[in-house]
Parts: sequence; structure tokens; C-alpha cells
Amino acid sequence: MKFPSTLHAAHKSLLLQIIDHFSADQRITAIGASGSFASNKMDNYSDLDLVIAVDPDAYGEVMAQRFTLVESIPGHVAAFTGEHVGEPRLIIALYQLAASEPSLVHVDFKFVALPDAAQRVDDTQVIWERGNALSAIYANSGYQYPQPEPQWIEDRFWIWLHYGAGKIARGEYFEAMEFLSFLRTTVLSPLALQQAGLTPSGVRTIERRLPGFAKRLEKTVAQPTKEALIPAFEACFELYLVLRANTSVKINEQAQTLAINYFNCELMG
Repeated sequence: MKFPSTLHAAHKSLLLQIIDHFSADQRITAIGASGSFASNKMDNYSDLDLVIAVDPDAYGEVMAQRFTLVESIPGHVAAFTGEHVGEPRLIIALYQLAASEPSLVHVDFKFVALPDAAQRVDDTQVIWERGNALSAIYANSGYQYPQPEPQWIEDRFWIWLHYGAGKIARGEYFEAMEFLSFLRTTVLSPLALQQAGLTPSGVRTIERRLPGFAKRLEKTVAQPTKEALIPAFEACFELYLVLRANTSVKINEQAQTLAINYFNCELMG
């Protein structure tokens, strides 16, 4: 069993308990670890992102009992399912570790039927398996992090700008502020990271991975006031235009012109 050099003692202790409990269940065929574990970039605040591969014949039964399995691990505090991130197979759990640092560790358990383990977004590492079924699946399949599609973004961006301008004009400042967050996470940061050849995982660690871009992104952050939101939205669409220039999308000139004119007339006229 090989662990990354950045794995903290507290995380390792919990992980060993998880392996011990889950490996005793004959319906579970393997456990993989992804995220910062797989890339050997863990720190004291890292989660454990685990793939629990299950015998396909027992998958329905295990899914019905997955909370019982998760709660059987010593230190369990709370858990819930991951529908909010579009992944109902996921259980997100919190564990308390006695006399250790960190004292609380977040664990994501994604329960998958063994053949479905081939579908992954990073180089998931096998940390335990019964036989070598999961290793064989990983050896014969690739992984791909979801990439932003520039044309998909262009087809929507100017409608999004119109939406944001309307929210500001109506005085829905918190709504507009949250929409800026959506644009940073869905459009600006993924495009910038993609163009830099980096994993386009929203704004996560953007400060370290693209510090120069992060400074420009700061201009899109605003307080919930009209005076702050207007320049933040301007910075947002101006930054988008810079990023779009590095793509080969089909531009909707009419939508762009009308949306920017609407923004200027409604908010700056």
C-alpha cells in the first residue's frame, strides 16, 4: 500500500481505518483515491476523495446501506449525499480525530459499480483492492478533467451580461454579486486555466496557479452596491473579451453589441 509523501498522519490514520472496515465487506472490491492524494499535493486542510468500487451484482444493496458503511468508521460526525454537485452516488462525511491535527477531516465517498470506475477526472490511485480488477480498469482507460467549451460559453455570455445588468438595475444587489461569482467560476477562471495548460477547476487555488490572472480577477469582486457592481461587471466582460481572443469561437456580434449597450444605457446613462 503506497501513500503520497504529503499525506498527513491524521489523514493516514483515518484512511487506514476506512480501508480496514471496507475491505472486510466482500461486496466492496477496491478503493481508489483521487484529488490531492493522487497528485501528491495534500496539506493539513485536504479532503480525502475516495472511490469505493463495488461488485456490480451487489451495487444496489450497497447503495441502500452506504450510510451504515460510512457511519461504521470510528469518529463519524455527520454525512449527507451529493445531489447538490450532481452526484447522488457521493456521500460527503466528516470525522473527528482524537488528539491529532487536524481534528476534523472531510471525506468524500463515491460509490460506483466496478466497471463504472473507468470514468474518472484524474489519475486516481488504487490504495486497496481485492485481486487486481480496479488496477486493470485504470490501466486500460484514460482520464479527463471536464474542459470549458469556449463556444458554449460565447453562446451564453452576452445573455448572462444582460441578466446581470437587469439585476443591478432592479436593485437586486446580492443576486448580482452572486452572479459574478458564477461567472468567475464557470467562465473566467476555467478559460484562463485551460489556456495556461492547467486543470480548469474553477477558482480553486487560482491565487497560486495563476497569480497574475488572480490579481485581474480581483476587479470582478464587488460589495452589494450599485456603485461597486457596475465596475465589477465591466471588468468581468472586459476580461472575458481578452480570454475569448485566444479562442476560435463564432462570435455573435449583435448579441455582444446589444448587451454592452444595454449595460451602459441602463446603468451608466
